[in-house]
Amino acid sequence: MKYFLKLEAITTGIALRAAIVFLLIATCLALYQVTTRFVFGQPSTWSEVITRSAMIWSVFLAVAPAFREGAMIAVEIVQRMLPPRLGFGLYLVSMGLSLTFFAILFWQGWAMTERVVSQKLAALEISIAWVYSALPVGSVFILIAILGCIVRAIQHGAIVTPETVE
Repeated sequence: MKYFLKLEAITTGIALRAAIVFLLIATCLALYQVTTRFVFGQPSTWSEVITRSAMIWSVFLAVAPAFREGAMIAVEIVQRMLPPRLGFGLYLVSMGLSLTFFAILFWQGWAMTERVVSQKLAALEISIAWVYSALPVGSVFILIAILGCIVRAIQHGAIVTPETVE
């Protein structure tokens, strides 16, 4: 389990850094799009598509670190109102449901990505599958992060984040 948690820390770190890069790309290209449209009166045909695609990638990659840090919407108020063991059980059930959801998202995202390989992004000659692949790729990072949360919680017998363990 120690090695899995190290792997989870590495993969979540990669996801966080990639999400930041995609968010930076989206921000710069959105600024470029606004400048070309409203300052020069010549809107860019390609920057809006890449901005939207980068935002999609950023969101799907940022969910993994959000799970790891306990920043996702939680049923924490309900967990605190319950006896500790019952609250912990509720946490494990919610993580199990999250695992199920993201496993289905991976599977469906993979299928959708395969279906759109021949389609091109508007204003670009790039397959739209590159955008759709954010679903299965992000889901893999998220599944690893959720499993890490579950492992840490079971090891400590309580809901934990990486900071409370170290």
